[in-house]
Amino acid sequence: MNPVNNPYTPGAGSPPPELAGREEIISTTRVSFERLIKARSTQNLTLIGLRGVGKTVLLDKLKSVAEELGMTTLRIEAPENKSLPALLAPEIRKALLKLSRVELAKDLALRALKGLAGFVKALKIKYADIEVGLDYEPEKGLADNGDLELDLKDLMEAAASAAKAAGTGIVIFIDELQYVDEGQMGALITSLHACSQKQLPVLMVGAGLPQLRGKMGQAKSYSERLFSFREIGPLQREDARKAIVNPAKDEGVEFEDDALEEIVSVTGCYPYFIQEWGKHTWEVADASPIKLEDVKSASKLAVATLDESFFRVRFDRMTPSEKEYLRSMAELGKGPYKSGEIAKVLNRTVSSLGPVRSSIIKKGMIWSPNYGDTDFTVPLFDEFMKRIMPDFKS
Repeated sequence: MNPVNNPYTPGAGSPPPELAGREEIISTTRVSFERLIKARSTQNLTLIGLRGVGKTVLLDKLKSVAEELGMTTLRIEAPENKSLPALLAPEIRKALLKLSRVELAKDLALRALKGLAGFVKALKIKYADIEVGLDYEPEKGLADNGDLELDLKDLMEAAASAAKAAGTGIVIFIDELQYVDEGQMGALITSLHACSQKQLPVLMVGAGLPQLRGKMGQAKSYSERLFSFREIGPLQREDARKAIVNPAKDEGVEFEDDALEEIVSVTGCYPYFIQEWGKHTWEVADASPIKLEDVKSASKLAVATLDESFFRVRFDRMTPSEKEYLRSMAELGKGPYKSGEIAKVLNRTVSSLGPVRSSIIKKGMIWSPNYGDTDFTVPLFDEFMKRIMPDFKS
């Protein structure tokens, strides 16, 4: 079939042609945004799930909803090697410059910009990676203590006051939130809490891996009350079918039922994998309707593509001992895995493997669903480990 008309879009954060199965969370979050604009209480939102479930796509969809409502939005992605102040400062500056063009908010926005100047200068020594243009001289005493928790709270309150005067709200969207340092996470939560207590219109929508819930709880114990934690998992089977069928139908292409069921089965209903299998199946098929044989041929290409990109890029970040740890998990079959069972495969003690396990968790490859348990954060990674290390010997 014509590759130009291929509707499927595998890729990191690439919006799918059919955002199936996420209607409820989009609807309820829209209500939260509208309540925020009216200065009514609402919880911050955190999207939690494994790789490949579409958290980034959903985050960006919610950002577009906020912008449709006329809200001021900030969008950042937290890498492992950059401070939160460095990520936030440029985005806060852009938001305040936008608010400064609203007559009713102008004075408060300019004051917040002065607060930003003080914030950056005071924290530059501790967070040397902060790089942002300073438009105004600092206002003495505003967000310039050099203490991140105190200063971020003051800065957020000043920015939120400007948004309130403009009749809008500020929504901060943060992807890969699990990589934010725990102390910096605590400062962010404190600032959001302070704004909530003063009924100032600031909300955060974050996205991250499953370990994020525990990390936020460790940063501030009251985060469970301040945030709504929404589990984002694989699609329901019917929604997975829609994600496959509807984009093809728009191009005049249909699937035979057994072909459709094969894609649903091999992808585990994970949105990213659905797009990958859809793309390759389209390329393999000669004509509509797409047949089971087309899907089976495409599966070889899809797996090879995942092995060289989605899986391999994560595998290559691991040290030899970390790769052995992951391979030993795969040797046990499907997770979650008991720490003692992993240690037994490697003929090691649980305590001796502690540093390796902690390092892999920090890199975002595994997490702990329950005390003493370990599981992959990347779906189907156990199968990849067996393919990439077939001659594993414990």
